Formats: sequence, structure tokens, C-alpha cells
Amino acid sequence: MQTTLGQPNVVSILFFFLFTLTTLYITYLAAKRTKTASEYYAAGRSITGFQNGLALAGDYMSAASFLGIAGLVALKGYDGLIYSIGFLVGWPIVMFLIAEQLRNLGKYTFADVVAYRLKQKPIRIASSFGSLATVLLYLIAQMVGAGSLIKLLFGLPYDLAVVLVGTIMIIYVLFGGMIATTWVQIIKACLLLGGATVLAIFTLVKFGFSFNELFGFISEKYGEKRLLPGGLVANPWDAISLGIALMFGTAGLPHILMRFYTVPDAKEARKSVFYATGFIGYFYILTFIIGFGSAAIVGENLIKSIEKGGNMAAPLLAEAVGGTIFLGFIAAVAFATILAVVAGLTLAGAGALSHDLYTNVIKKGRATEEEQVKVARLATLILGILAIFLGIAFKGQNVAFMVGLAFAIAASANFPSLLLSIFWKKFSTAGVVAGILTGVTLSVVLIILSPTVWVDIFKNPAPIFPWKNPALISMPASFIMAILVSLLTPEKEAQEKFEEEKVRTYLGVGIE
Repeated sequence: MQTTLGQPNVVSILFFFLFTLTTLYITYLAAKRTKTASEYYAAGRSITGFQNGLALAGDYMSAASFLGIAGLVALKGYDGLIYSIGFLVGWPIVMFLIAEQLRNLGKYTFADVVAYRLKQKPIRIASSFGSLATVLLYLIAQMVGAGSLIKLLFGLPYDLAVVLVGTIMIIYVLFGGMIATTWVQIIKACLLLGGATVLAIFTLVKFGFSFNELFGFISEKYGEKRLLPGGLVANPWDAISLGIALMFGTAGLPHILMRFYTVPDAKEARKSVFYATGFIGYFYILTFIIGFGSAAIVGENLIKSIEKGGNMAAPLLAEAVGGTIFLGFIAAVAFATILAVVAGLTLAGAGALSHDLYTNVIKKGRATEEEQVKVARLATLILGILAIFLGIAFKGQNVAFMVGLAFAIAASANFPSLLLSIFWKKFSTAGVVAGILTGVTLSVVLIILSPTVWVDIFKNPAPIFPWKNPALISMPASFIMAILVSLLTPEKEAQEKFEEEKVRTYLGVGIE
């Protein structure tokens, strides 16, 4: 099979301009409606459950999901499913444990919930630390991925691709805030679900819509081992640790948690998770078909020759089953996917900087609406420029570990503090700070000592920490430290406010 990947594709460029012009027009309309802090951070609580479900799916189905998991399944077979299932099963945790509580207790960021009955300043600083660490690591991975992928998909130079993604993203968030970001996510989710569905159908047509025939072909071509566990994660403890990071990390990602403030009440928050889980579940089933379809139709050798990690498996499959026009459409969808995710991440980072640190720590909650929006836009600009700079600075580096690290920090630092603040009466301010710092520090140190960094990047012969993901150690450690320190530093006033918090948590009395 011959491929045109890496050369400018007229169809890709046309779709790209159509998507960009449409979303910039939406941003223009959204900018007229974005005057207050509530409109900037939370779209004025005007998003419905269904719309937010699509936007959540758009936020979550990143290029790493679409291109990365399809590639993993194509090259590693069955074990690629760990990522599909891990990303999906985090959603029931979000729905049953935190969605309603977040909407009823919070305002713009998850730190609002954690700090509800505790001391604001130390909680906001510690939570911002966890949020910004997660957002920046995720953002670097997305920007570096964006530069590499767009270079291959559109034939653009790496640096230009990073600047282009960063500039368009800054325009979305700077002027349109959460309203524009939400509609960009919705359009992107529809394009991605539609494109992946057509790609899966075209693939199954080749095998008479028979999974037996598809898997029989894979077994014959690559051997039965491709359909059995052990191709990617051979150590069961490593597999469990990875699964924990993916499951609980979802419930600690700042840009996902922020979306629950865009709906009017807790009922719409639950509905949005219900819809999002359906869309995301359907999408991951498609990545499974696309991955095995790529292995069968495109072939492992060609996939590796274009990009050794397998990230081009889905575009190559699109070209094989639908020609260059369909490749152009899928390439434009991948570009839209990257844009939408970096926009959501930047808005979450801006929320931590402006709402948590500036408004609540520096100004002690006394900033005017106009001042809050002004600082939020300045924070967006700073984060956007920083993302472009880091994207170029990390050019050519293997940053795959950063996504794992972002999920590990979210699972180890943000999730324990959020869960304990909602459900445990004796949780104290010192306990929150200890839990977050333990989670962040252990995650970072263990990832550096793991095979992913210690061997693959620093070129040492053997890792000091044997697993690729530290969540199995760092998340329990964060819980233990948070509980022990809370028991040693009881806060009578915070415990007395717990009953008041429960009323608001379950009945929504006094929510904005």
C-alpha cells in the first residue's frame, strides 16, 4: 500500500479551514455573551445535560485516545484494551461519587469543593499546585503531539504547527471563555464520533461485518498471541497500577471537573455524565475495531514505518478504505480534536491561577466581576504562550510519560482530597495539604525512577522503580497521609460545618 501521509492534502486543508472559521464565528458570538466571571468560567450555567455530555466526551476523547489507542491495539493487540476500558470505567466513579456533589458545592474549580468548610488559603494554594501540575503536563504532551501529528498529517513544519494550534486555542479561550470552548468541544465530539463510525463501518465491510472473520485474519497473520493478554503490560501489578491511574485519574482531571459547573443543577450534572459515558463507551468500542482493522488491512510494517508508536494507524486505515478524501477528513478531525482538548486544559489552568490564587488567595475573595474576568483572560494568555513555548522546547522528546504522569497526579493528589472533603467529617486543612503534596511528590519521583524515564530517557540499564505507572503506590499513600495528618490536627469548626455541607451536597440548598 502506498500512502500520501506527510504531504499537504487539499481536502485536509479545506476541512481545517471550514472547522476553524466555524468555531471562530462561534467564538465571536460567545464573546458578546461573556461579561461576568460566571459566564467566562461556567458559561453562565446555561449548558444542558445533553450538551454538556457531548462537551465532556469532546474534552475526554483526545488525540491520544483516537490515534494512540487505535495504534496500541494495532501493534499490541488485546492489551490496547486496558487503555480503552480504563479510560471508560472512570466515568461511573465520576457519576456516582462526585458529579452531584461538585455541582452543589462548587463554583468554578474543584478547589471550591475541597475548601468549602476548611481554611481557604492553604487549600487553594495546594489545590492549585495539583491542578497546574496536571494541566501543564497534559498540555505539554498535547502540544508536542500536535506538532508531530500535524507535521505528518498536513505536511506543516513542527514549530509552525505548534504556533498555529496555540494561537487558535488562545483566541477560543481568551475571547469566548467557557461558552466558546463548550461549543468547540461539541462540534469536535460530533465530528470525531461520526468520522470514527464511518471508518469502523468501512473496515467491517471488508470482513462482511463478521468479527470472527476479522479476528481469524489477525490470528492467521500475527498469531494467536495478538489476541491474548501480555503484549503490552506483562507485569500484573503494573497493569493494576495503570488501571487505577486511568480509573481514578478521570475523577481528578481539572478540565473535566470544571465542566460540572456549566449546567444549572445537580440533575443536569448527572444527566451529562450519563450521556458522556454512553458517547465515550461507544467511541472506545470503535477504537478497538479501528485498531484491529489497521493491523489487518494496513499492516504492522507500514504503520511502524510511518511512526514507530503506531499513532498513524487510524489515518492510514482511513486512506486504505476511503482514499485520500477520507484521509483528509480524518486528518482534519484529528486536528480539531487536539485544538478542543488544549482549549479545555488552558481554561482549567486559567481557573486555578485566577479564581483560586488571585481572587481567593491574593484578593481574599474581594475581586470584582470585571477584575476576575480580566485576570482570567491574562492567565489564559500566559498559559497559552507558555504552552507554545513548551511545545517547541520539548520538540523531538519522548513525552508519552507525561500523560501517564498527569493521570497519576490527578488520581493521587486531586481525587483523594476531593473525595475525603465530601465524605469524611474529620478531614482537616493540614490533611488536605499533606495528601496533595504526598500524591504529587510520589507520582513525580516514582515516574522519574520508572522504566519510562530512568531507562528510556536517561538510558540507565535498569529502573529503580519497576512499574511504569506509580498510582498503586502514590494514591494509597496520599489517602493514608491525608487521614493520619487529619487525625493529628483536628479542626472542630470544620467538623461542625460538615452537617451544613451535607445539606447543600444532597439538597443543593444555596447553590449558584
